Amino acid sequence: MNSEDRKPGRIIFLHGASSSGKSTLARALQAAIDEPFLHLSIDHLRDSGVLPLARFKNKDFDWRDARAPFFAGFHRALAAFAGAGNNLIVEHIIDTPGWLEDLASLFAPFDVFFIGLHCDRDELIARELARGDRPVGSAAKDHDTIHLGLHYDLDLHSKDGVEANVQRLLASWHARSPQSALRKLAEARGKKDDSRMTNP
Repeated sequence: MNSEDRKPGRIIFLHGASSSGKSTLARALQAAIDEPFLHLSIDHLRDSGVLPLARFKNKDFDWRDARAPFFAGFHRALAAFAGAGNNLIVEHIIDTPGWLEDLASLFAPFDVFFIGLHCDRDELIARELARGDRPVGSAAKDHDTIHLGLHYDLDLHSKDGVEANVQRLLASWHARSPQSALRKLAEARGKKDDSRMTNP
């Protein structure tokens, strides 16, 4: 089969705060879904040694300079994987202006199911402290900001448990609308930005 004959991959996009349980949910979903899906996240790149973390830590390199091109590359790699015909379970935190629009543009050719994974603030803080591998305060900051103004194809809450969330996710995904909430949200924001430019 040549590349022209391949069907584009589908994307199940898990969006939630740091320590909200995205990785646990993604692994359980990957084990339960009836087709092969790749599970991709920034943590996989970080933990595999792709980033020179020690040299960022000792100030040989400035992470602020590397961050934007790193994430731009990650977003484009996701689209490339899906474009090659891979189904994806993506976990991410959209915490930077412009990322939503960038991802919506890159994912426009694909069937995307956009999921908000919620978790209580106190629980996020407790999980963050127990993990010990995240900057203290990241989870609380995410909780207070990353879901603001967003609408999802499906909202899940970590307190409902992984198994229940996987079953609800699968049922909703199989009954999904062809018009993703991610695309509609980005389009709405784009129109709002255009209006601001023409009506200063």
